[in-house]
Amino acid sequence: MSSPLPTPVAILVAEDQADIRDLLVLNLRNAGYQVTAVADGAAALAEQTAQPRDLLLLDLMMPGLDGLEVCKALRARGSAAPILMLTAKSTELDRVLGLELGADDYLTKPFSLAELLARVKALLRRAELLRAAQAQPASAANLIRHGALEIQPAKRQVRYRGQAIEFTALEFDLLLHFATHPGHVFSRAQLLDAVWGYSHDGYEHTVTTHINRLRNKLEADPMRPELILTVRGAGYKLREATA
Repeated sequence: MSSPLPTPVAILVAEDQADIRDLLVLNLRNAGYQVTAVADGAAALAEQTAQPRDLLLLDLMMPGLDGLEVCKALRARGSAAPILMLTAKSTELDRVLGLELGADDYLTKPFSLAELLARVKALLRRAELLRAAQAQPASAANLIRHGALEIQPAKRQVRYRGQAIEFTALEFDLLLHFATHPGHVFSRAQLLDAVWGYSHDGYEHTVTTHINRLRNKLEADPMRPELILTVRGAGYKLREATA
């Protein structure tokens, strides 16, 4: 008997401009993905609720519910599917809002299709690594200890002060990078290159907002962090563990 064919990765596209939506669908399908497309945020939320896809492309500005509201609603429901936000707005505030509300990455229009496909591939790869790691037996995990922080890289699990904490794939990768280089100061550009795998001007706020998300989950007072520190004018570092 022949082995069953692998299930294609399912992507949901929410974009109100028909020409852009059709172009996205065409190129994603040509890349081998199973694609469903909708024209507004309410339809996107309904589709993802009824049949969860592996990744979402959300346009920021859509009639009815916009991309930010869809992202916020999905994260509030516990959805961990990677979200790539597409935005024609150029203000940093719009970019930051999308990331703070749970988006994993964003692209500002106009963007190249090659860059879009690269971002999609990177997000899906991280999500797959997270699922595969969490399915491994506990014996496969090599524990990293840093004070009260415990990380199991193989299982991609984190405990802090005895409490298990859930992270998205990108949040975990960022924390692991810090934990394997305690005390080392990284600029936003260096973190973007090392963790996200690309370095494009204007995307440094992707790093900043993920740092904020780590602090919100790890710090007693995220406004006065004790673990992930800002080094003024240089970047960020994980505080070195005390003996």
